[in-house]
Amino acid sequence: MTAEFLEFAASVGNDLATPQPSFGFPGLRPGDHWCLCAERWQEAFQAGVAPPVYLEATHQAALRVIRMEDLRSRAMDLQLA
Repeated sequence: MTAEFLEFAASVGNDLATPQPSFGFPGLRPGDHWCLCAERWQEAFQAGVAPPVYLEATHQAALRVIRMEDLRSRAMDLQLA
């Protein structure tokens, strides 16, 4: 997660930073890892605030929504190789 993505998510009605104890959700902070649906990631990518991804942990069905080159541009595991 990045601060920019968390701010963007909150601005479109998906506040991931605020803890929700009744659901056992601690809230996310920059640097946390979290699974996002492909549609939300694509929306953030188009807004210029998509968080980094790990391609090895990304389901191939995400390619129905997101171009591989866009995922690669934000891939953490390619930067580590």
